[in-house]
Amino acid sequence: MSKQSHLLAKPNENAVSYHSITPKSAKWNYLSFEARLMKKNEIWEHDTEENELVIVLLSGNFKVDSDKGNWEAKNGRKDVFSGVAHTLYLPKNTNFTLTALSEKLDIAYGWCKAEKDFPAKFITPEETPVVIFGGDNATRQFNDLIPPGFGCNSIVVREVYTPSGNWSSFPAHKHDERILAKDGTVLEPIQEETYFYKFQKSEAYAIQQVYTKDRSLDEIVRPRHNDVVMIPKGFHPVVAEHGFHCYYLNFLAGTDQCLANTTDPDHEWIYDSWTSKDSRLPLVTAAMNNQ
Repeated sequence: MSKQSHLLAKPNENAVSYHSITPKSAKWNYLSFEARLMKKNEIWEHDTEENELVIVLLSGNFKVDSDKGNWEAKNGRKDVFSGVAHTLYLPKNTNFTLTALSEKLDIAYGWCKAEKDFPAKFITPEETPVVIFGGDNATRQFNDLIPPGFGCNSIVVREVYTPSGNWSSFPAHKHDERILAKDGTVLEPIQEETYFYKFQKSEAYAIQQVYTKDRSLDEIVRPRHNDVVMIPKGFHPVVAEHGFHCYYLNFLAGTDQCLANTTDPDHEWIYDSWTSKDSRLPLVTAAMNNQ
């Protein structure tokens, strides 16, 4: 690969936030994303202003004091392959202070503009829905951190575990035009999405294609540990390198708070072809947080 794709963001280890993606930098309209490493007792003070914001605990422990409530993660995972996330949803106009309680704290957070007020909510690993989806070598694990119907404006958050050699985000699907059924049900929203990748070893990688049917966008990227792939539009399947399990954290924001999508018609038949589930799943459980 001689040229880095404009869809691939590499971490900046010298910045306060080692990722910082905004609508301006991504050239889109809704979603912002950051990831941050903190040392013990380090403090982050922030005001969500006109945005709803979701904080995902990748590793370590923290406490949050805010004008909407106070919360503390006490059994945070050692890394994303050692348990399930703690997740904190904060509505607009929330003033908060986050304090790192562990020697090293790794967090990711996304936000988007919000019209309505919703209650703040802290979701523990034990409260997080876990779904084994797909089949055969396209089986993967979803941890639904902020699922459809959560009680927020438009943000959706999910972490996905794809076993070594398996396909994910597959059959290929898209969510880049708003399509409604006659009864008003959303069949496909407009949503922007970030894929934040982590691996157990530095040499590991995944391969992700992002394409539209007319091929006006058609790129293949190779994300490594701590890379982000931005999905402005189009279909976006992933495959995990053989020998290495793949983790990615998805933030989505756009016109609707849902996970409706449109499958590439060339791939629709695959749903009916699966005959088994990958026995390696689940790769992580909430019980692992307490080990």
